[in-house]
Amino acid sequence: MKLSELYWHRITPLHVLLWPLSVIYGCYLTIKKLCYWLEIFPSVKLTVPVIVIDSISIDDDGKTPFMFWLINCLLRNGYHPGIITRGNFDNPGSPAEVTPSTSPNMVGGKIFLLAHHYQQTCPVWVGSDRIAVAQALLDAHPACNIILCNDGMQYYRLERDVEIAIVDFNEHNLGNGLLVPAGPLRTPLRHLNKIELIVTSGKQNHQIDVSKWTRTYNMMLANEVAYNVLNPEIRRPLKDFINDRIHAMASEENTYWFFDLIQKSGLNAQFQSFSENHQFHAKDFQTVDTEIIIMPEENALQCYSFAQPTLWAMPREAWVNDKLQTAILKKLDTLSSKT
Repeated sequence: MKLSELYWHRITPLHVLLWPLSVIYGCYLTIKKLCYWLEIFPSVKLTVPVIVIDSISIDDDGKTPFMFWLINCLLRNGYHPGIITRGNFDNPGSPAEVTPSTSPNMVGGKIFLLAHHYQQTCPVWVGSDRIAVAQALLDAHPACNIILCNDGMQYYRLERDVEIAIVDFNEHNLGNGLLVPAGPLRTPLRHLNKIELIVTSGKQNHQIDVSKWTRTYNMMLANEVAYNVLNPEIRRPLKDFINDRIHAMASEENTYWFFDLIQKSGLNAQFQSFSENHQFHAKDFQTVDTEIIIMPEENALQCYSFAQPTLWAMPREAWVNDKLQTAILKKLDTLSSKT
């Protein structure tokens, strides 16, 4: 079970003790943003538009599927996006491009997943200094005409033209509604009043006042078809595995949605969970004796070098309100007309 399920979804005496730290953190975020707004701290404007996409919660299950949707939207409309991100906190820090040959353990499974799918159409770069990373990406890929920042909603040093917040109303994501360290939220809910575009998923908790939020667009996450890792063209609806013996494996950051999906699909599966950001090895599969092994796509691709024909990947697809595409393209057209 994840730490967040044990800790961030309740109120205990420990939370009461940590609550002042959450208040201090919230004040810090407010003061930091104000300092950049007053130009006390300098910010940097890139030569191309910047879209910042971030989740308000530590658990950001929906952000990566949304990134896929956004990238496809931009590609269909003639844009050449590039992705920048902080990556793992233990990465070397200097700007580096992520390719299918990059170790997913160095950059994180979600970043590797994006690079795996868009290696020819959307470069993915990581590094500790997002501005240096963006400039390195633009130098290496001059055709890139828009930057997607896959995190950094509080990284105000980089000026953004469009800001998109991902809000999952599920209790699993919002938890007790407190800021870190007492809760799972990375930004106060009241800050959403000033964010231009908000993408929501899950059933709305009516205890949350959304009346002052600006533009809100609904997103649904679909998990319908798995594909064979060694032969991606072989795809099967999840319901077709109903008569198979299945071993379902996932790292902790994926267990909540993945195991829930397997159970709701009525599959005959054994479950195995690994630690968060687990580095998969061939030995993890030595004791598995089933006809089918299914893993979240993010985890399955990390096993490609030693995968067997029994390994299947379960991707997640985001279905987003069409009006969001219109809003984003309209904003980008407005920016183009000003240059």
